[in-house]
Amino acid sequence: MTNDSPRRTFSVRAQVLSVTGVAVLLSALVWHAELADFAGIGSGADKQPVVSGSGPGGTTPPPVDASTPAGTPSRTPSRTPTRTPSRQPATPKPKKQATTPSYDESSTEGMSPKLRTRLLKAIGAARKDGVTITITSGRRSSAKQAKLFAEAVEKYGSFKAASRWVLPPEYSAHVQGKAVDIGPRAGMTWLDENGYRFGLCRRYDNEPWHFEALTTPGRACPPREPHAVAKHD
Repeated sequence: MTNDSPRRTFSVRAQVLSVTGVAVLLSALVWHAELADFAGIGSGADKQPVVSGSGPGGTTPPPVDASTPAGTPSRTPSRTPTRTPSRQPATPKPKKQATTPSYDESSTEGMSPKLRTRLLKAIGAARKDGVTITITSGRRSSAKQAKLFAEAVEKYGSFKAASRWVLPPEYSAHVQGKAVDIGPRAGMTWLDENGYRFGLCRRYDNEPWHFEALTTPGRACPPREPHAVAKHD
C-alpha cells in the first residue's frame, strides 16, 4: 500500500479550514460595519454636520471664520467715533495802553529842531562871554503840564489867574517842544539882551526865564506880552 491517502486527507482539511476562515473573516467585517453604523460611528464624511436648507427664521447660517477659535462668538469691530476738536475761542489781545512820553526837561530832548539848534548856539556864545546858561525846563509831557496847571489853580484861586503863569496842556508851548525856561539869572539877562542874534526872544514880562524862537536870527524880537493868556469857556 502507498501512503497517498493520508496526504489527500490533510489537503482536504486544509482547504476546508481556509474557506471557513475566509467566511468567518467576512462575517466579522460585516458585523463590525453594522455595529459601527448602529453606534453612529462613520467615516470622516459622515462627521460633517447636516445643514438644512435654512437657518433660524429661514436664513442660511453665516459661515464660520476659520481664524476664530471654536466657541468664541464673532464680534463686529465697533468704530470709535471720531471727535471733531472744538475750537477754542481766540484769546483777545490786550489793548495797548496809551502812554504819555516823559522827557528830560533839563536837556534839549524833545525840543523842536529850530529851538534846539538856536539854543545850543546861544549857550556856546554865552560860554565864550563867561556866562552859563542852563535849562531848567524844556519839553514837558501833557501829564506834567496838567499837574503844574492844577497846582497853579489851587495857588492862585482861578483858571484865569493860574493861566497867567502856567497854561493848560492844550495851550502850552512847552508841551509842543517850542519853549524853554532857563537859569540862572545871569543867563536870563544875557539871553534877553543877545537872544535875537540867534532868533530867541523872551515872550512874557512876568516870566524872565521863558524863551521861544519868535524871530529870524539877527532881527529884533517882537514886543513882549504882559503874561500868558488861555481861552476858557
